[in-house]
Amino acid sequence: MDDDVFRALADPSRRRLLDLLNARNGQTLRELCAELDMARQSVSKHLAVLESANLVSTVWRGREKLHHLNAEPINAIADRWIHQYDRRRVQLFADLKTALEAADMNNDFVYTTYIRTTPERLWQALTDPAFTQQYWGVQHETDWQPGSEMVWHQGGVAISGPGQVVLEHTPYTRLSYAWHHITPEFAKEVGLDEETYDRTSREPLSTATFELEPVDGQVKLTVIHSGFEPGSTLRTMIKDGWPALLSDLKSLLEASVTSDR
Repeated sequence: MDDDVFRALADPSRRRLLDLLNARNGQTLRELCAELDMARQSVSKHLAVLESANLVSTVWRGREKLHHLNAEPINAIADRWIHQYDRRRVQLFADLKTALEAADMNNDFVYTTYIRTTPERLWQALTDPAFTQQYWGVQHETDWQPGSEMVWHQGGVAISGPGQVVLEHTPYTRLSYAWHHITPEFAKEVGLDEETYDRTSREPLSTATFELEPVDGQVKLTVIHSGFEPGSTLRTMIKDGWPALLSDLKSLLEASVTSDR
């Protein structure tokens, strides 16, 4: 996968596409073509290379296919290789990583990672309270039927409220639910200061969606967290939270695969 990323980044046209998405995330092919002096087919081919390298994630909104930057490959390269580079190259990686993670003009958060596991095992990791407790410290109390209430348990706190429900439940393929209420008890549990609690508690519920797709012995997991208002404090908070959480999930599942061999 590292080779795919390096090859994708080596082309100036593909770097230009990443620059465009960094300036405004969530663009259509038509919008990207308008900024480039090349044929639509050429832009499509470059986007396909970036998507294959996992540098770009796509999300369908009705008939429109939106393209989003994905920082996961840069995170992985930094974690694996950064100690082998001199300070100048380390800074180049840091700058690129920052650029990829800073594309917040579109309020949706989109992040894609590949995990060596099965769809069934990953689905269990996303829905089984005993499993989510291991890497997340959270348990979801629900029957997972669309429209059913979800109660979040974190530490000694139970979080519930109007609209906090399951939105979609298609086993091994797609899961979606309303992201929870920010209650006084939750704020105290996670150490939110009074000002942050006041801002976040007044924000509307957002939506967390998980898309699973088997790919060559792995599962492509795309997390789409949407529904944030402009200037959302929660949007800023989850930008760092999701990559760390998904890294822990990936480590847990891939460690279990290794131990089973």
